[in-house]
Amino acid sequence: MKKLSERVRAGRVLVSDGAWGTFLQKEGLRPGECPELWCVERREAVLTIARSYVEAGSDLILTNSFGGSRFKLEHYGLAGRAAELNEAAAAISREAAGDVVRVAGSMGPTGKMLLMGDVSEEQLYDAFKEQAAALERGGADAVCIETFAAIDEAELAVKAAAENTQLEILCTFTFEETVQGAYRTMMGVSPEHTARALRAAGADAIGSNCGNGMTQMVEIVREMRAAEPAVPILVHANAGMPVSVGGVDTFPETPEQTAAVVPAVIEAGAGIVGGCCGTTPEHIRAIKAAVAAIQ
Repeated sequence: MKKLSERVRAGRVLVSDGAWGTFLQKEGLRPGECPELWCVERREAVLTIARSYVEAGSDLILTNSFGGSRFKLEHYGLAGRAAELNEAAAAISREAAGDVVRVAGSMGPTGKMLLMGDVSEEQLYDAFKEQAAALERGGADAVCIETFAAIDEAELAVKAAAENTQLEILCTFTFEETVQGAYRTMMGVSPEHTARALRAAGADAIGSNCGNGMTQMVEIVREMRAAEPAVPILVHANAGMPVSVGGVDTFPETPEQTAAVVPAVIEAGAGIVGGCCGTTPEHIRAIKAAVAAIQ
C-alpha cells in the first residue's frame, strides 16, 4: 500500500479520525488517571474507540499514546512501562484498522523545555526513540508527532523517528490567534516558520491540530501551503472553539457545521482532514461525506 503522503501527492484527500482524549473521558477516564494505562487495563474500551473511527470511514486512525513518553508517564510512576504501553496502543489500533486503514502512532510533547534546561537534547531524543520504536513494533505505519509548540522539541522527535524506524512521519503544531489576528504557537512560532522547519527536519507531512475549529484552520493551512507548496498538510480541528459550561470546556460544533468548512480547508491546501477535541465518529462521517462530494 502507498504511503499516506504518496496518496495525498497523487491527488487524494484522506480522512483521519477524531478525538481520543475527550472520547476516553466519556467512557469513564477520571481526572488524574493515565489514559495510556487503559491500553492494558481496559483494552476493549480503547479498541471500541478505534473501531468506531474505522467504521465511520477513516483512512487513518491514531493510537492511545499521546502522553506515552517516559517523561509524561513518570507522573503516574509508569516511566519504566513506556515501551510496553506504546506497543500495546499501536497493537489495538492495528487490530481495529485491519489491512486497509493506516495507523499513526500518536506522540505528544514531553512537557520538558530545552530552553529552560529541564532536559538535555539526548534525553529527549532517547525518549522519542523509545516511543517511536515501540509504536512500530506494535504495528503502526506512521507516527503523528502532534500538538507541539516548540520547534526544537519537534525536530528531535522527527529525527528520533526517522533515524530509528521505518515509519512515515506526520507532525502537527497547535496555534492560537493573537490579538493582532495572527496565528502563533505558545512559543511565538508562525505557521510559515513551522512548515519550513518541519519539512527541513524530515517530516513527510505537516499541519495543525487542536486549539482551533475547522474555520480557523483555513488560514493556518493557507500560510503553511504558501511556505511549502508541495508537502502534504494534515488538519485535526476541534469541534469548534471551547465553551465553558459549569466550569467544564465543551465543544459546540455539530458534525454538519464542521463538515461545511471542509471544502474551504481542502481548497487552502489540506490533504488529510480529521478531528481533535470534541469530535466524534459522527463528525468523521460528515467529513468523509464532504470529502467524497469533492473527489
